[in-house]
Amino acid sequence: MSSDHFGELHSQMSATRLPPLAALRCFEAAARLESFSRAADALHLTHGAISRAVRLIEDELGVALFERRSRRVFLTEAGRKLAAAVREGFGLVESAVREIRDVARTPALVVSCEPTLLMRWLIPRLPDFQARHPEVSIHLVAGGGPVSLGRGIDLAIRRDDFPRSGGTHAVPLFPERIGPVCRTDKIALFFNEAEAGSLPQLRKDAIPLHTRTRPNAWETWGTTADRAAPEQRGQVFEHFYISLQAAIAGIGVAIGPWQLVRDDIDNGILAAPCGFIEDGTAYHLLSPSAIGDHGPSAALRDWLLAESI
Repeated sequence: MSSDHFGELHSQMSATRLPPLAALRCFEAAARLESFSRAADALHLTHGAISRAVRLIEDELGVALFERRSRRVFLTEAGRKLAAAVREGFGLVESAVREIRDVARTPALVVSCEPTLLMRWLIPRLPDFQARHPEVSIHLVAGGGPVSLGRGIDLAIRRDDFPRSGGTHAVPLFPERIGPVCRTDKIALFFNEAEAGSLPQLRKDAIPLHTRTRPNAWETWGTTADRAAPEQRGQVFEHFYISLQAAIAGIGVAIGPWQLVRDDIDNGILAAPCGFIEDGTAYHLLSPSAIGDHGPSAALRDWLLAESI
């Protein structure tokens, strides 16, 4: 046996039969203006339409909502109670509609980010930002090097390895810390066992992984860490993120920036036997002018700073 009713017989759902919304709108206008004629003018209806709408509600509730005296109307006690509730209800609906429309009209914040940082650091953390700031829409664009802000791109995340154009505002996010990384179960294959009080040495037959986008990564690490860079040529990949993926696959040892490999290290996939060292560069959030304290750009900046620790 089926039923058209949900819930218990005396539940809130079965008890809340409301008057038609259009009739309530007519009643609210008449109550606010204390006149059926002025309510009709305000809603572009006839006096008769307002009167019929009010009568419909009165018949539904079984009480009079207005006292009619000559050409004026006055709310009864029941009318005042309903008017206050309807006014508050319409106010909440109008406020919600206004907020929804404002969000819909707000264009997405276009953020350009270096491809490897975008894939291995920013995107995995972006759900947290969206949960904290559902009102901010982010459109991500992969890009590196110099960027023209204000021409379709609002903000950019870049490493400071190129000269910036004048007037660009930069917020430091984190220093670049680099070190050799390999798959955890390949440490003994690629590194000599460390002596007491020292770091392990890269084996001479270890396969270094290079990239065309950072061709001097190994030399930079060797100079900064005062260690010898590998002598053999190893393998060269087109992009930096491919070399890191090759390290995850166990092909060889790549130079891995801390922020780009931290998740894999935390998950036990990659290891950094020699640790990490700052190479003198840093990542910055670039904007065409200083970012204020409020708005989408400020929300993203503050979140990035918190995630950069």
